[in-house]
Amino acid sequence: MSATTPPETDAIGLPGPLVRADWVAGRLGKEGLVLFEVSVGARRGAGPRIPGARPFDLEGDLSDRTSALPHTMPGARELTEALRTLGAHDTDTVVVYDAQGVYSSARAWWMLRAMGFDRAAVLDGGLPAWTAAGHPVDAGPAAYDGPRGTFTARPRPGLVVDADTVAAALADPRAAVLDARTRERYAGTAPEPRPGLRGGHMPGSVSLPFGELQRDGGEMRPADELRTAFEAAAGDREQLYLSCGSGVTACVLALGAALAGYRELAVYDGSWSEWGLPSERPVATGAADQGGSP
Repeated sequence: MSATTPPETDAIGLPGPLVRADWVAGRLGKEGLVLFEVSVGARRGAGPRIPGARPFDLEGDLSDRTSALPHTMPGARELTEALRTLGAHDTDTVVVYDAQGVYSSARAWWMLRAMGFDRAAVLDGGLPAWTAAGHPVDAGPAAYDGPRGTFTARPRPGLVVDADTVAAALADPRAAVLDARTRERYAGTAPEPRPGLRGGHMPGSVSLPFGELQRDGGEMRPADELRTAFEAAAGDREQLYLSCGSGVTACVLALGAALAGYRELAVYDGSWSEWGLPSERPVATGAADQGGSP
């Protein structure tokens, strides 16, 4: 089935890569605004939802299901098909959110950016912030059964990278590799949640847990506080490579870095789910790598 012609709409301008609940509420139901719910794990496919929200399924059609690794970036053709099925148009303005605050929604935002789509933002604080502000919800899970969209992926090389690229970055004094997992997982003192992975971190990487970029309640910290956190981890290095457990919360770092003014950003798609597998790739333990200038 071919994609349908997008409706004629007035462009909805975004204030940046992060929007507040009141901003969304004031435009809810407007033609050209698409909401995607991006929850994972136990919250995947569960209600309630923001009215009209559609499912951006990171554990289904919006990951590469041929990969042995979780949450792997799908190809351009597959992502195009998935988003057309969800009725997305190139002319739409997209807001993504999740049920945990800012967690898996940042992954959807980064995927769209990596596929050439800049008209997307993350709902700050996600569904908890939406409900705390008193905005309406529907009881059921995110769903869509409307007409197909016209979205077309236009990949941007270098925004999602592989293990070899990260290995080179670890040896590059101009780059910093930041790890979004907890400090205990980084140090190897806490077990990995996925079986079969080694504990620890990439030698030369720096711990920056994604939760430290957020206030209580899951909202992102102000830009100046984010810049301070990244400078404490990366020093004066502006090229940042971002990793985590499976490429999801690394995108929270990408969002925080973008808000802090960084422009040279890349997410390691395989993250620790790949690097931590038994292999010849080196692993360090302990908390020795604390950041700053090389």
